[in-house]
Amino acid sequence: MKGLKHFNHGVGQNCFHFVWKCKYAMDPMKFYGVRCDVERFLREVCERRGFELYELSVQSDHVHMFCDIPHTMTVSKALQLLKGYSSYALMKKHPWLRRYFRKGHFWSPGKFFRSVGNVTAETIEHYINCSQGSWDVYQQKTLGSFAH
Repeated sequence: MKGLKHFNHGVGQNCFHFVWKCKYAMDPMKFYGVRCDVERFLREVCERRGFELYELSVQSDHVHMFCDIPHTMTVSKALQLLKGYSSYALMKKHPWLRRYFRKGHFWSPGKFFRSVGNVTAETIEHYINCSQGSWDVYQQKTLGSFAH
């Protein structure tokens, strides 16, 4: 990971670990050609949409992906783009898959995602518990407090 990215009005990192499965718990990616195409189509989406791909593992029945998505994009939108385009392209290249995925849905609607960063949960808890300064809400002064 390269670390933090700088934007016009912010600094941050938007890295996620995604996992999703094929519909009906099928394992079409046991075929080398399908597995290679899934990987290629997912890489295409990442390149087109500005995702920074760190790791991709295509298993026989599911996919693991570790990537940094644009800060303006939601997790749902990122997964919609990844799963939607790869499903469309796979069905187009491998029409025989339609016999097993009749409605054209290659991927299951389910998903797993987790935000991933350079710090652990314990680090964040420590920072919040031991933060410098006070988080007290500013008390508005009344007009009378200015009169001497």
